Amino acid sequence: MNEHLAIRLATPKDAEAIALESMAEIEHNMDWSWHPDRVASAIADPNTNVAVAADGKAMLGFGIMEYKDETAHLVLFAVREDVRRRGVGSALLQWLEKVAAVAGVHELRVEARASNVAARTFYRKHGYSECQIVPDMYRGDEDGVRFEKKVGSTVKEA
Repeated sequence: MNEHLAIRLATPKDAEAIALESMAEIEHNMDWSWHPDRVASAIADPNTNVAVAADGKAMLGFGIMEYKDETAHLVLFAVREDVRRRGVGSALLQWLEKVAAVAGVHELRVEARASNVAARTFYRKHGYSECQIVPDMYRGDEDGVRFEKKVGSTVKEA
């Protein structure tokens, strides 16, 4: 992994770069829904963490994680294609998971296109289990895969 990699919470200035990366890496061949205004709303939402991985001023990846009770849902996650397989995604995911654990989360959830073998392999490598195939999840004609990962202890000590 790059020694200059920094992971931090996104600021409103990051919204456009995140939205454009979402359009290029996640929402390709789909209607673009994560416009800069929507990303900015997620950044401002107290129940959501938007994190970016950066090398200096260049954004290398991002993750948007929403929290509800003891569950966190990674709704968007991408690493720039030119820096994949260099540990950026792993570092970013681990950062998001640590924050979720501190927040008292016991279950993490994420989805990927069924055809995205690299994403499915990535999440399984990080301890996520494929729990459901969702027909026509993307654009109404591409299947999705739901993943779950249990974290922390759900048993309370006496």
